[in-house]
Amino acid sequence: MPETLVLGAGIVGVSAALALQQQGHAVTLVDRAAPGQETSFGNAGIIQCEAVEPYAMPLAPRALWQIASGRSNDVRWTPAALMGQGEALLRYARHSRPLAHARAIAAYRRLIPEACTSHAPLIEAAGAEDLIRRDGYLELFRSNRGLDEGRAMARRFAEDYGVAVQVLDGAGLRATEPAIRRDLPGALHWRDCWTVSDPAALTARYADLFARRGGRILRGDAMGLHRAASGWRLGLAEGGTVEAGAAVIALGPWSPALAGRFGLRVPMLLKRGYHRHYRPATTPRHTLADLEHGVVLAPMQAGLRICTAADLAAQPSPDPRQLRRGEAAAAELLGPLDPVEPQAWTGRRPCMPDMLPVIGAVPGQRGLWANFGHGHHGLTLAAISGVLLADAMAGGAVFPELAPARLT
Repeated sequence: MPETLVLGAGIVGVSAALALQQQGHAVTLVDRAAPGQETSFGNAGIIQCEAVEPYAMPLAPRALWQIASGRSNDVRWTPAALMGQGEALLRYARHSRPLAHARAIAAYRRLIPEACTSHAPLIEAAGAEDLIRRDGYLELFRSNRGLDEGRAMARRFAEDYGVAVQVLDGAGLRATEPAIRRDLPGALHWRDCWTVSDPAALTARYADLFARRGGRILRGDAMGLHRAASGWRLGLAEGGTVEAGAAVIALGPWSPALAGRFGLRVPMLLKRGYHRHYRPATTPRHTLADLEHGVVLAPMQAGLRICTAADLAAQPSPDPRQLRRGEAAAAELLGPLDPVEPQAWTGRRPCMPDMLPVIGAVPGQRGLWANFGHGHHGLTLAAISGVLLADAMAGGAVFPELAPARLT
């Protein structure tokens, strides 16, 4: 039975551990914290089965001006951040051009149809059905122009990709989501998507399933990984070491630091995100994406979670200005909001400039594997990424556009 270390107990790492376990590996999952307590803790809880087109950098002059002038709440930046992440941003811009973006879409067209179907058996086996809703989410439009653009996108997604999407006018939106107090022109109802009422709890349930099936979950700092006669060795927080013939880097935004030690330079773009929970007067039935204001409003067990888009600022301390704007936008829709926690949560998203995750063998390092860089779609792609990784480690072929070799 092959022994494998999976480094990182977020949703991507835990899903990979389960997939490897399914293929007969003796798997040890190692993280410095409990499963699901870092990046996976803070997402909007959408398994996006409609996300066939990864989010490209806006290159239209009007969109760039809104970002540069600070009028858009989608992206916050500072000159220091642009300098610090300049190379990754330039690569992101190049990969956002039509021909390059089309290559990313081609990969996503193979990945996304498996997103929900790969999660389904894990959700059932983990006893996590109580955390899942299968009634989609609503993308709101505050202007007729936005709704017209949304209607055209819905038609294209339905025709080109077979995505189930319904265009709602103002009356249809009010009937579907009566919690919204403001009259809006309409919305798109992305009906194929699933939502999760507690993303950290879902990761924990997956981790419990992994443990019940014989997996080990240990505490340790993955940055201490080093070569050993048996393959790979890592010191543990409580003393001692763990060894295995193979190791998987699934550390999300911390992956470049470890991969770089073994010769793989990863030009990752790091986007800080924020969330906070609130008690609204009326909780919406659906997750609401108010993209014109750069926020997602997600009903969670802890309250209504307001999630921001991308903060590229370089400062180490949080600056929740995007969240404050998002609070104001949410209050316009839902009425007064009482915060649940005293302060916001913040974390970083591991985004690759070509918008594709890194899955496969690390070049020149026998037994070292990668599974990171999922950007905004870590929850969505976690299960299918684990399957792809396990297949590759069994000798199968991984998509070449996902392989770490593309970075060399």
